[in-house]
Amino acid sequence: MQHFEDSIYNLIVETSTNLPGDVRRAVAKGRALEDRATRSGLALTTIAQNIGMAEQQVSPICQDTGMPTFIIHTPVGINQIEMKKDIHNAIVRATKNGKLRPNSVDSLTGENSGDNLGAGTPVIHFEQWEEDKIDVRLILKGGGCENKNIQYSLPAELEGLGKAGRDLDGIRKCILHAVYQAQGQGCSAGFIGVGIGGDRTTGYELAKKQLFRKVEDVNPIEDLSKLEDYIMENANKLGIGTMGFGGEVSLLGCKVGVMNRLPASFFVSVAYNCWAFRRQGVLVDPSTGNIEDWLYESGTGISVDDGRIQASELEATESREVRLTTPISEEDIRSLRVGDVVILSGEMHTGRDALHKYLMDHDAPVDLDGAVIYHCGPVMMKDEEGWHVKAAGPTTSIREEPYQGDIIKKFGIRAVIGKGGMGPKTLKALHEHGGVYLNAIGGAAQYYAECIKKVNAVDFMEFGIPEAMWHLDVDGFAAIVTMDAHGNSLHADVEKDSAAKLTQFKEPVFK
Repeated sequence: MQHFEDSIYNLIVETSTNLPGDVRRAVAKGRALEDRATRSGLALTTIAQNIGMAEQQVSPICQDTGMPTFIIHTPVGINQIEMKKDIHNAIVRATKNGKLRPNSVDSLTGENSGDNLGAGTPVIHFEQWEEDKIDVRLILKGGGCENKNIQYSLPAELEGLGKAGRDLDGIRKCILHAVYQAQGQGCSAGFIGVGIGGDRTTGYELAKKQLFRKVEDVNPIEDLSKLEDYIMENANKLGIGTMGFGGEVSLLGCKVGVMNRLPASFFVSVAYNCWAFRRQGVLVDPSTGNIEDWLYESGTGISVDDGRIQASELEATESREVRLTTPISEEDIRSLRVGDVVILSGEMHTGRDALHKYLMDHDAPVDLDGAVIYHCGPVMMKDEEGWHVKAAGPTTSIREEPYQGDIIKKFGIRAVIGKGGMGPKTLKALHEHGGVYLNAIGGAAQYYAECIKKVNAVDFMEFGIPEAMWHLDVDGFAAIVTMDAHGNSLHADVEKDSAAKLTQFKEPVFK
């Protein structure tokens, strides 16, 4: 199969850069349900613009291109060892060309391989079948939504829902709780795959396989079809909204599968996927390796972007637009309130897990007094002119909660940008030292990359490209204040409100 490597490379590029048609329709349906002038409406508008930009520029939709996971069916007699070599070669090419971010990290040393290869990466599942074609399916599921996967062992006592028993109604409660616990940290509005039964490993595998189903299909098992419809109708009543901003749309798709289990075990496993639902597949000729057909509808020609928010619509919101240039004064920060839209210009600095851990015990390589830290692991490319940003959306901030408050105090940082919000320790530090948390739109990697005009410098390349400290010159970088210097947190408010709404689903529905 002399062309198989090229076919896999093309599959990777398409999956990373062009959201499929069924997913785009789900996003468009969500937009139609949300008031355009709300925070969630503004977020969906940004998401829609980002989808179009990624396709046009053939660049990653989201900077976190995730763990490449392949499910491959082959005819009997196909050399899977050679296929695996071609897949690895295609992964390396895609990483080098900026279609994938280098995401493979040694779990013991923290070293990034730089090419997305390493023990266990990429994930490749081979299965034989009696068809005469090769079926290759790929999903790119980012770390933020992967961290919101959850598994329940029934019977269980669930917050707000009471006892979940070993029956269809207990499963219903688990799924609703899974949506609730994700809040905005999984880049809602999202899609979920649910696996009922199996053991702890196969249950999660079954859940993730449900994400390969088409958004608009109908479950052939009547009880599960009813369950999927129920979840899609009622999960959106939790009021979590896009990015956890509150609103009408928290879930865009739900698919449920079932397998047998041991008598002693009853697992319900939920794979949560962000709005940037990147999966695609191809049928391949086993003699040539050429692509014969694409398994999911292309997103090309299916627009979810109906234009930017107009000034009249913005005026209808309670949001106030404030323009700031770094370094920022404490006075300017304390004038901000939750809901304000901040437009940033000047230099900002990326920082993720490795940098935050380092800064706890070391000095920073640059002056951070009045500075902005951006929780971001960008996709970067280098040529003779230097480094260029190819994708640069926010990462989930809650991972930095053990460090952030201390670092704000130590260095005089005035603003932290990320997604999903942070906890009480950070909120206290913002109040005491004069800082804000700015929520950028998760997954909008092209939208924000366009705001980055220059890479000024980089430190800590030994941490790997995603974890390095990039010093970026930005202009017109927009984000929403969701935690302010007065002790207010939109994230805490939305979680409290959705917890109260969760209790309405306590009584049995399926008997």
